[in-house]
Amino acid sequence: MRLGPRVRPSQPISGWLDVARRVKAINAASDVISGGYRIITFHADGELLIANYPLNIEYLVVGGGGAGGRAQRIGDGLGVGGGGGGAVLSNMGSPITIQPGVLNVKVGAGGAANSNGGISSLDSIAIALGGGVGGSHVSSGVYGAGGDGSSGGGGFSYRTGLGSESLPVGRVLYSQGNVGGTGLTSSSPDYGSGGGGGGAGAVGGNAASSSAGGAGGAGVANSITGSSVTYGGGGGGGGRLTGGAGGTGGGGAGGGNAVGSNGTAQTGGGGGGGGTSTTTVNAGGTGGSGIVIVRFTA
Repeated sequence: MRLGPRVRPSQPISGWLDVARRVKAINAASDVISGGYRIITFHADGELLIANYPLNIEYLVVGGGGAGGRAQRIGDGLGVGGGGGGAVLSNMGSPITIQPGVLNVKVGAGGAANSNGGISSLDSIAIALGGGVGGSHVSSGVYGAGGDGSSGGGGFSYRTGLGSESLPVGRVLYSQGNVGGTGLTSSSPDYGSGGGGGGAGAVGGNAASSSAGGAGGAGVANSITGSSVTYGGGGGGGGRLTGGAGGTGGGGAGGGNAVGSNGTAQTGGGGGGGGTSTTTVNAGGTGGSGIVIVRFTA
């Protein structure tokens, strides 16, 4: 007797009700069977409905990346920090048992316009913080340190009337990531560069020089889909001449006398910091959105 639709390996099955375990995904970006697993991926908020029987699951939950900082003109502000990468939480290799019911899924947005990345969660099971925004020039005479988040944003650097000074990098909350790097400023001529944002797997790099931003910290690799993908890279710091490289895992490159690059969507990569310019205000890149993936034996 045929009990359900015939499903070929790796065939999309979005909306299909699993007869054996009665699991339905609401608003999933993809829902496939591959390598003996049913793998459900969310790029936006959704739900998992589990009926009748307990379910053993593995998960990946990645927070949104922080935005890169904004650079003002030389004389007003200097190179700014890259955004921190989103947290990467996973229980690969150690499945947990979920009782029948509804699991709420939240996917954090990437940080934009000088903001931290959004929080991603798989109900109360795993809550991944977003990365901190890169430190930047906020307004006349006001300079922000790297934002607090799963990984700290890179530090902003500026020149005081009496010498050089670097603001502190962002803090790491709940030990979900790493701190950003510090900026570096030259007292003469009047310019500097920002530190790289912290990544989920490594700290952000300090500014390489007063004209070159620091590299973003590396993210963390995960193979829940069957292929290794790296998530949560920090954004590179902005510089007057050269921007720092984005961290592996979707981090955007910092701008060299230019705007910062965006973090990659669905990776939680931080945005690159804007680079110092003689004429314009260079925005930082937006952070990459997060992702939630759940898998269980098909």
